[in-house]
Amino acid sequence: QVQLVESGGGVVQAGGSLRLSCAASGSIFSIDAMGWYRQGSGKQRELVATITRGASTNYIDSVKGRFTISRDNDKNTVSLQMNNLKPEDTAVYFCNAGPVLTTTLRRYSQVWGQGTLVTVSS
Repeated sequence: QVQLVESGGGVVQAGGSLRLSCAASGSIFSIDAMGWYRQGSGKQRELVATITRGASTNYIDSVKGRFTISRDNDKNTVSLQMNNLKPEDTAVYFCNAGPVLTTTLRRYSQVWGQGTLVTVSS
């Protein structure tokens, strides 16, 4: 079984920074894309940033220039450095990975973490 565990959420004032981390565990052979999604109160979950195994990145417009996604393929981790945070960034942030291939050749199309809350106060 493959699991994702996030860490690094918390409360920060507007203009501040936070770094989210996510570690994948299990008998992992490879992970294609990894990314971060978020869901604000009363809102739909939205993509924030993704990164491929080859380090190609994609961001939603509202975080470009403020957030940076990175990953370590050897450690199966992905991070999101968030700078100049705004109140509208307040949300539960979810780590995502997929497709994931295990050493037993089991394939998971999508794996989600449990989420970590980021609160930005004005």
